[in-house]
Amino acid sequence: MRKKEIAAEAVARLERLYPDAVCSLNYTDAFQLLIATRLSAQCTDKRVNMVTPGLFKEFPTAEKMAEADVSRLEELIKTCGLYKTKAKDLSEISKKIVADFNGIVPDTIEELTTLSGVGRKTANLVCGDIYKKPAVVTDTHFIRICNRLGLVNTDNPLKVETEMRKLLPPEKSNDFCHRTVLFGRDVCTARKAYCDKCVLNDICAKKI
Repeated sequence: MRKKEIAAEAVARLERLYPDAVCSLNYTDAFQLLIATRLSAQCTDKRVNMVTPGLFKEFPTAEKMAEADVSRLEELIKTCGLYKTKAKDLSEISKKIVADFNGIVPDTIEELTTLSGVGRKTANLVCGDIYKKPAVVTDTHFIRICNRLGLVNTDNPLKVETEMRKLLPPEKSNDFCHRTVLFGRDVCTARKAYCDKCVLNDICAKKI
């Protein structure tokens, strides 16, 4: 099978296995998803979801958060780890959104990555989940599974994103990324690949 055929088959099978492809972070709008994703760096989504209700109750919008004392942001997000750096980024993100984008989270990767602490992974997530644009979120699970399937041969996130954009159907790419996260937690884990219960076993690079 060619890489594009393997990718299409993987998309179809994971779609059947995980029909509900959703981000595991809790949010109600673009700003909340952006902030939650920034907080999720080196932190579990479960922990972020415990922190964000209090954070967004006090600072629900970019305008409100732009006015917040960084020390107060630090208090609210302390359990997320790297809280001093993250609090500074949250403040700067909010101020730039207000100053440069009229309080609206931008809808392009180029603009999103001008925000403090926002890389292509976060930008792709916002573009895909909020603005419904073709997106490739290079989460660690996604990178691992694409390598194991033989679709890519690199751990470099940008190279993985570039290669997978060529292989994945644009309208399916964002949901496929969400499904690989679930699959990577359940079956194709970092510690061990449970090949005996893997729905991709016969198209995996090890089997071809």
